[in-house]
Amino acid sequence: MEYMVRFIQMHEEFRRPELDAIAELLEIDISWVAYSENSPFAIIAINDVDDPTAAARRLVSRAIMVSAIFELWGHGTSYDTLHADIKDRSSHLWPSYQECSFRFEMDAYHSSHTHAQRRSIFESLSYMAFRGPIVMSTPDERFTIFEDYDLDSKVPKQVLFGRYLGEGGRKAMSTYDLKKRSYISTTSMDAELSLVTANMAQCGPGKLAYDPFMGTGSFPVSCAHFGAAVFGSDLDGRSIRGKKGRSVMSNFKQYSTASLYYGGLAADLTNSPLHSRRLLDAIVCDPPYGVREGLKVLGHAKESLQHEVILDNGMKAHLQADYIPPKRPYSFLRMLDDIMDFSASRLVDGGRLCMWMPVAGAPEDADGEIGGEQETEEYAIPQHPALVVVSECTQYFNKWSRRLLIYKRIPDNEVDPEALTAVQLLRLQLESNGHADLGANDLNAFRKKYFQGFKTPLFQQFHPEPRDQSRKPEPST
Repeated sequence: MEYMVRFIQMHEEFRRPELDAIAELLEIDISWVAYSENSPFAIIAINDVDDPTAAARRLVSRAIMVSAIFELWGHGTSYDTLHADIKDRSSHLWPSYQECSFRFEMDAYHSSHTHAQRRSIFESLSYMAFRGPIVMSTPDERFTIFEDYDLDSKVPKQVLFGRYLGEGGRKAMSTYDLKKRSYISTTSMDAELSLVTANMAQCGPGKLAYDPFMGTGSFPVSCAHFGAAVFGSDLDGRSIRGKKGRSVMSNFKQYSTASLYYGGLAADLTNSPLHSRRLLDAIVCDPPYGVREGLKVLGHAKESLQHEVILDNGMKAHLQADYIPPKRPYSFLRMLDDIMDFSASRLVDGGRLCMWMPVAGAPEDADGEIGGEQETEEYAIPQHPALVVVSECTQYFNKWSRRLLIYKRIPDNEVDPEALTAVQLLRLQLESNGHADLGANDLNAFRKKYFQGFKTPLFQQFHPEPRDQSRKPEPST
């Protein structure tokens, strides 16, 4: 049986990877019959299950990018081909619904219809001979006609008809809306993409998820929503402890998931107290980009200050309640490498690393609009021999963008031993240099462009090129 998935037309690059991750987690074998990022309507087939309808409902029930799923009764490029396909594909199903209450609905993408037009379309389905009452509020069954138009087109490129089965998981967005949350900061990830990230991490009961840059706990909260046990760490323990009764723990209490929160640590990847055994099912993180201030890690840059400090009263400084750990400069690129190495050494086979990182600026034309051929500052996707890229999804903002990278830990017997040895030797060399190669300026170009809205003139100040005299100068700001 084939099913029509009604996606939201937003964050298009995230939709299919999220549903694939859920299907793999739930062990539901799906195949994509028709999919386009330019359309909210997709067709999938569910294979080798005793009850595909129940599997379809389970599949989308936690999907944030899905509005609903429908049993596909017909599909065509026009109403003539739609009606022919309905008769061929689903006529054997009609008798089961002839006496139940029902309702017809219309969902037209990039178009709309008058009441009279909708009624005429609904009446064209009279050959199904439904005899039950039409109920608008809570019918036994809901049937929907979907029209898919290109923008400004008068003729649909496809028409579909389906029976409603169940809704997606988008109601969770309201529950976890940051405006309603007890404890947040300016860098808290929004509820929608936090939940999508947790889905791509395949969080669920019996799973253990960790966020090494947890801040106020947006990712752990979302992972716990799906039943995973969670914990995290942050460079600044104050963000975990909070103040005035609001903290990361208060967020879990707000959502009645405190039993799944194992706690938070003041630590970073270079000073991690976690055992080196591979116990984690998921690592989810949005590392700091070093935009507003240079990146830091725990520790002193000066050798003379790298020893335990004893106060005048004989107490150890780091055991005091108001103790703030010292920090030293850190490299953005080295941080990415540390995340990859940490994940390879802590994730179980099949475990997932879900990591956000910046893509410094989408192409924009002379007027600052996205879509021109302007040079961009793009960072390479980090690699590790023990981790394979499952998917890459980009979120576009007005003047810049960031990507969500999904990796999967492969079994040791599938890891290229020569590549792994090369990576390990390189890291040993860096450690032996005492981090002397590390700098805090890897993202300087990105930081400048971030604050200036990625305007071309500023970029050209540092990377001079012959000026195109045909382009008008931008007004000064």
